[in-house]
Amino acid sequence: MPGAPLHRPLLAVLAVPAVLAVIQQQLLLRLPPRLEGLGNAPASSGPAALQARFSRPMDPASLQSGSRLDPPLAHRWLGSGDSLLLSLAEGQTLRQPLQLDLAGKDRRGLALAASRWLWDPRPRLLAVVSQTGGEQLQIRDHDGRWRPISPVWPAIPVAVPLGDGSGVAAASRDPSGQLRLWTIGLRQRNLAPLARGLGAIQIAPPQPLGPAAVTFAHLSSNRRGELLVQSGSLEEAGSTAMLVRPRSDGRPQGQGSRLPWQASGPMLLLPGGGSVVVPDPDGLHLETLPPRQPRRQTLPGSRDLSSFCPQAGRAVLLRHWPDFRRSLELVEPGRAPQQLWLGTQAVVASACSRGGERVWALLVEGRGAPELSMLVLDRRGRTLARRRLDGWELEPGTGLHYDPSSEQLLVALRPLGAIDARPAPAQPVLIDAVSLELRSLARAVSQVHWLPAG
Repeated sequence: MPGAPLHRPLLAVLAVPAVLAVIQQQLLLRLPPRLEGLGNAPASSGPAALQARFSRPMDPASLQSGSRLDPPLAHRWLGSGDSLLLSLAEGQTLRQPLQLDLAGKDRRGLALAASRWLWDPRPRLLAVVSQTGGEQLQIRDHDGRWRPISPVWPAIPVAVPLGDGSGVAAASRDPSGQLRLWTIGLRQRNLAPLARGLGAIQIAPPQPLGPAAVTFAHLSSNRRGELLVQSGSLEEAGSTAMLVRPRSDGRPQGQGSRLPWQASGPMLLLPGGGSVVVPDPDGLHLETLPPRQPRRQTLPGSRDLSSFCPQAGRAVLLRHWPDFRRSLELVEPGRAPQQLWLGTQAVVASACSRGGERVWALLVEGRGAPELSMLVLDRRGRTLARRRLDGWELEPGTGLHYDPSSEQLLVALRPLGAIDARPAPAQPVLIDAVSLELRSLARAVSQVHWLPAG
């Protein structure tokens, strides 16, 4: 056919890219897998977890057999494909950084280049510490040393660590009684190649959160590093709620989006994100956050949210009965609240592990000389342990905080003295989550929290 010879060079030219693509594909198939990312992941079923991203789908069994932890803690590789989760088993105590020797094969049997990492998932202790001239935010590092992260302000009535460990939000009170809101950015290096090592925490100067002073404020954060600012002033009726999302560098912005709900008490962000708990006289409402479609779930009755559990959707509620009794309830998605405990004592704080397998509650009984005790329950309401905390009372307005990585509870307790004596300052107290043994730290504080490892 006339013209046919002209088609042959054209076909050859068109075939070159296809051949090159096949050759490139074959070369890529022969390349070993690479570790493309390794970072801290929120842990809901154990004390800590790492998220690993690879260039190819990996064999989890090969990672399980080829990788090592030192100290040799029980762990599992979860997931499939090119993104897997290394999760530490619950009930183990971390006293030092972990060394991770990472090795394994992909699904084709090609070996991953071995690498060594240092990983310290333990939180640091954050406290509002009494100082000459006022109060100061300080962090207690793993070696026991305290570091200031803020100036000395006249008072710090509110302080909340951001849930991703990227900073702290606080309210300082000026001499006129007004509150100024601040954020303090923190850069932690709790995961690094072994040759590089773990560095000290880096502290940014305090940044104003909003331009104006307020009369009262409540702050809440979640594991995404989002911050809910609920505040009000004498000039305005009621309160306003703003949702402040983190910037690309992980620190919160100075402005946020206004939320439409009014609440009868403090609003709390769900730890996993996406929703907020809004209390009002009719009960507790779970509202979805923008940009998700609006949706409300309501739990009627006289209830307060006492504490969140690590697993999504689980929480411990405090219910008030008409005969002045109180009960603790465990709430789970799709189920009616399950009563764990009913009594006449005042429940002043609680904490829980995983999905509520263990619940710790601080109870106060008596009027003239109130007695503080710790009660430990399982998810069926059975008593696992009980201990009287003789000689101590809870610092008003503070809570009970559980760290699964060290199996410790953190609380601010004040030693009891003579009735006519000046009250002693509160101290940070660490409580073993199993034995309930107490260890107090020599520091005068008004608030304590765990700062998550970022």
